[in-house]
Amino acid sequence: MAPLTAVTGNYGLTKTLKAGTSERFGLDFTFIEFDSIPKAMRRMVRTLEFDVCEMAFTTYLCARAADVPVTAIPVFVTRTFHHWAVFHNIKAGITGPRDLEGKQVAVNRGYTVTTGLWVRGILQHEYGVDLDRITWLPTDEEHVAQYRAPANVDYRYRGRSIEDLLLKEGVPAAIGDVKSASPDIKPLIPDARAAGFAYYRKTGIFPINHAITVKNATLAARPGLAKALYQAFKAAKAEYMKDPDPAAREIAAVTGDRYPFGVAANRKALEAVTQFGVEQHMTPRKFAIEELFPPETLDLD
Repeated sequence: MAPLTAVTGNYGLTKTLKAGTSERFGLDFTFIEFDSIPKAMRRMVRTLEFDVCEMAFTTYLCARAADVPVTAIPVFVTRTFHHWAVFHNIKAGITGPRDLEGKQVAVNRGYTVTTGLWVRGILQHEYGVDLDRITWLPTDEEHVAQYRAPANVDYRYRGRSIEDLLLKEGVPAAIGDVKSASPDIKPLIPDARAAGFAYYRKTGIFPINHAITVKNATLAARPGLAKALYQAFKAAKAEYMKDPDPAAREIAAVTGDRYPFGVAANRKALEAVTQFGVEQHMTPRKFAIEELFPPETLDLD
């Protein structure tokens, strides 16, 4: 049988997977390298180009809503707290999150990016912000071509950087990794690291960014593949966590597990992301968690 074509990033546990962990589980991969994982995600949901592909979880939800034939396994290879990712121009008169209402907020890449979803969910549920009273300005098109954004999403600045929008176009705030040395650009949430950890202690939610998805045709052609992939990533995680980087240790000290896998360990985060998806008009309904993963992976830990 031909090797599985696969795309993942090069960090943490994915490096140990690529170093040979998968072979112990009878998996033969041909890894395809990209300079930007989002490029691979877009190609996966538009052309089903790969057998296995790392994917932003919001892209996956939008793909499922559009009946794109891909399925995730409950392996989450990137995740973080997102309180750091909202910035404002101090000249715009914003003193707190509620001041975003009635204003424009740029979003790095598409409206449906995972960081955007988590930041908006935090703004709504932790700070009482009415998201429908904000005009969102994505800087790129969406991965899932079939997606149709709500009326308060405006693509007029597609192709521009969020730094340009903040400093040259008078846009008062932005979501994303703002790279600007300007003294006018500041984080909106002070001490974001502590705020993220406090959010976890309060809610039990450790935000999910990227999962592993598989083409449905590949799953059908290879019975047992979903479970084998899960076990291979679990072994790669165990290998990586023998000597994790300092940031992984710091987060694990708070959450207890830097990379929790499985449905049970992630139910709070999964319930939140699927609820936020509906509230933010990314999906027409709230997906049941059990319909998002292969049945044989639902009870894996």
